[in-house]
Amino acid sequence: MDHQVVVAGAGPAGLWLAGELRRAGITVAVVEARTERDTRSRALTVHPRTIETFASRGVHEPFVREGIPLPGGHFGALESRLDFRRLPSPFPHTLALPQERTEALLEQQARDLGADILRGRTVTGFTEGAGHVAVHLTGPHGPRTLRAAYLVGCDGTRSTVRAAAGIDFPGTPSTVFGWLADVRLDRPPAPGYSRFAPEGALMAVPLPGGFHRLVGIAPRDLTSTWPGEPTWEELRENVITLAGTDFGMRDPLWLSRYGNATRLAARYRKGRVLLAGDAAHQHFPAGGVGMNVGIQDAANLGWKLAATLDGRAPETLLDTYHAERHPVGADLTETSRAQVALMTAFTPEGLSLRGLLARLITTSPDLNDRLAAQVSSLAVHYPPDDPHAHPLVGTRAPDLALGGTSLFALLRVDRHLLLDFTPGGRLGALARPGLHARTCTPDRSPKDWAGVRAALVRPDGHLAWAGTHDDDTALADSLTAALSVTHRAGAGPLRSATPPPTP
Repeated sequence: MDHQVVVAGAGPAGLWLAGELRRAGITVAVVEARTERDTRSRALTVHPRTIETFASRGVHEPFVREGIPLPGGHFGALESRLDFRRLPSPFPHTLALPQERTEALLEQQARDLGADILRGRTVTGFTEGAGHVAVHLTGPHGPRTLRAAYLVGCDGTRSTVRAAAGIDFPGTPSTVFGWLADVRLDRPPAPGYSRFAPEGALMAVPLPGGFHRLVGIAPRDLTSTWPGEPTWEELRENVITLAGTDFGMRDPLWLSRYGNATRLAARYRKGRVLLAGDAAHQHFPAGGVGMNVGIQDAANLGWKLAATLDGRAPETLLDTYHAERHPVGADLTETSRAQVALMTAFTPEGLSLRGLLARLITTSPDLNDRLAAQVSSLAVHYPPDDPHAHPLVGTRAPDLALGGTSLFALLRVDRHLLLDFTPGGRLGALARPGLHARTCTPDRSPKDWAGVRAALVRPDGHLAWAGTHDDDTALADSLTAALSVTHRAGAGPLRSATPPPTP
């Protein structure tokens, strides 16, 4: 085979997946039709869970260094913003960072790790055979075919891979069109500025390099007819109508229009073909969650592909990708539709509803925390098949302090992490390839970890198992059952947990 995996699309999801596969030693080619990165940056927001994901591979610092930290986000452009500072994360904020820079950083990491990035080539289709998939390309030197074990479509909402696989993409067309402009402002508003009135909605977000992004919707944009790309004069008029000033806007980098078409792939896997990112879900870009959910798709899929290809896990492990991520996509599309309803509530009744919800967010910390955790992906939970599993199973593991290091620092894409809190590390005899054991005592544990004597953390940072048995034999039996789902039986000593390599 030419590569073990071919990824179609060099957007954030495809590039993070390529990096994950290379960290696990899997050969990968990324095929991208564009010869250069798109300098326009539709995605702007990097959410806390995505920063955590980068931190779990030791590559978060460039993003933190370049991005502008913002203490919260919005839900439906309500006047009361969500306070992310209350989130249980070492990164309780978002980062304002243009997608072009996110892609540049992820591409450089993937290249440094040995991924082949094939720009100027387009996937035209594929042929699935026994034990492989032949991916057909076209490019400057004519047609070419790459043979791989798996093909992953990260090629956007108009995915060629999804169409060639015959995977349905049901949903609803656009009935609302928003606009955006990346501009310089001589008189910028305060960070977090938003305005909502019967005349429309307007938000302003600071960007690196002295620019701002202006995003808005006008009542006339509630239409199923494409209104065309926005003009400079139209956008300036919209801003003045809502804000009473144009903030001294000049030097536009990008003007764009987008809609609320909402679709979700019927299947995330079909044989040797899988989907991730915008190829799997399309929605209105409310709250800047789309790119982040795509990166989390890749985080879920990367270790599963690596474990399957290395023979460390049964092939059926790949079926859990759809089982876990499709519900996340369904929640994403439902939440986006709900936010569209709030963002287009220009009637007196709609304005009253917005006012009520804004007051509730301000006066009900639990509501703030729940919405913030949902928007940031910290609340994502993969329900276990076992109804008797510990409530922690499937949740994101926090960055526990573990005697001079932390949980995120110990995570690796090519192996699970066993946190053994028993005296003397009594579970160390349960050897499996692809498993690190760390005998430790947390410096401080969250309340819901009380009584946990050992925990098995997946490479994507979600808990695969948590044991509370007082009897060591019962504890070991419970762990063995959990390992049988993600690991083939095999001999070999447990390896000591070490910090992950960096590109």
